[in-house]
Amino acid sequence: MRAARFASFGGPEVLSIDDIPIPEPGRGEVRVRVKAAAIQPFDRRVRIGQIPLPPGTTLPVTTGNEFSGIIDALGADVTGFSPGDAVAGRRAFGAVAEYVIVPAVDIARKPETLSFAEGATLSGTAQTADTAIESLGIGPGDTLLIHGAAGGVGSFATQIAVQRGAKVIGTGSQANQAYIASLGASPLVYGGGLRERIIAAAPHGLTAILDCVGGPTLDLSLTLGVPLDRIATLGDMGRTRQLGIRSVEGVRDGMRLARLLDLAAKGQLKANVRRIYPMNEIIEAHRELDAGHGHGKIVIEVA
Repeated sequence: MRAARFASFGGPEVLSIDDIPIPEPGRGEVRVRVKAAAIQPFDRRVRIGQIPLPPGTTLPVTTGNEFSGIIDALGADVTGFSPGDAVAGRRAFGAVAEYVIVPAVDIARKPETLSFAEGATLSGTAQTADTAIESLGIGPGDTLLIHGAAGGVGSFATQIAVQRGAKVIGTGSQANQAYIASLGASPLVYGGGLRERIIAAAPHGLTAILDCVGGPTLDLSLTLGVPLDRIATLGDMGRTRQLGIRSVEGVRDGMRLARLLDLAAKGQLKANVRRIYPMNEIIEAHRELDAGHGHGKIVIEVA
């Protein structure tokens, strides 16, 4: 089978399309013939060596974590799924490939009303966003600030928080202001004077902050009078213990994913696809990923 892999860390040019053996599912696993896979900033950070590979994982590594496709084989003891089922799921280091092996408990059926590209965008970042909003206990009466509200996690977190009854203020680039507003948030532009703009947008104060950027935005967040246990970050996880704030680590499972896919099928959660690349243009796709600042997910069409 074909897989988009890198054998050394670096820029997009380290990626190549390699022929590797088709894997076989083990007990409790399914094999999915991948139709679409989504890539995200996490994949860039892995590719450049910023995020260490987990124990037992060695180069070369297949890029991508989120996928959708059709089950073509079942391992022993798998129930509830059959070959031919259209599903979505997450597989760390393995999604941009013609076949992927994944535990059956980590996938969910893709609704017919969602395209394979849309299904792929929900399987990782939407679950991370849902976990973040859940961990902060967001609900009616909250005023939540989301830094990076147009990004993969930020855009889903914005929608989920709005559905829970919170007022959301979302930061982003000038180009993404209309998009952030379309998600139900009050948009604010990055840059000088941001603290003053935040205070003006929340005259009664903020009750929670989700930082999807890190660095200076996290430093700014600490000056806004929000209790530390109601500040969560994706961008600077190494500082969370030192600061006493929350580190967001997505809880991903088939039941959570099924709920999010159902919301998307009903039009209550937007699965925004920025651009679709064929698999043989994986380098170009990662170049766009490296450029940043766009909204929506970059999707790789595998089959």
